[in-house]
Amino acid sequence: MMRRRCRWAKSELAIAYHDREWGVPKHDDRVLFECLTLEGAQAGLSWETILQKRENYRKAFARFDPGKVSRFSKRKILSLMGDAGIVRNRLKIESTVANAKAFLAVQKEFGSFDKYVWRFEDAKLMSKDLLQRGFRFVGPTICYAFMQAVGMVNDHQKGCFRRVRASRR
Repeated sequence: MMRRRCRWAKSELAIAYHDREWGVPKHDDRVLFECLTLEGAQAGLSWETILQKRENYRKAFARFDPGKVSRFSKRKILSLMGDAGIVRNRLKIESTVANAKAFLAVQKEFGSFDKYVWRFEDAKLMSKDLLQRGFRFVGPTICYAFMQAVGMVNDHQKGCFRRVRASRR
């Protein structure tokens, strides 16, 4: 029997992501930093492109350790501009480093990024607050996609086998 999925899950990679990860509540700060980074990297591109490059992103960005990423030098950023395994967009790469610094500040203030981010129910309010805290590539559309990815909202389509299983928290 074939499982019914959300229409966007078509490739083998997208199906695996949809079935195992998308919409599953995430509370690990490193995973949340990864999701926020990848959603920002996806801006203007297909999610399939980001899924194909995800392992390369993990290697390039120190497995999304915000402490390490926050210390990336201009030289490191320049070397990442030559890394064909990631999206070679200077603004997106620099925003990841800036976001790591802002991420650490949020962790210090709230005890964890998880405690901070799960307070939001509205992507526009999340975006506004993140921007005020120095985050970049966190507009309302990116924030909403992040909320979908980390399980803050359940947007599995009606009839999708994952719709019932995914629920907030």
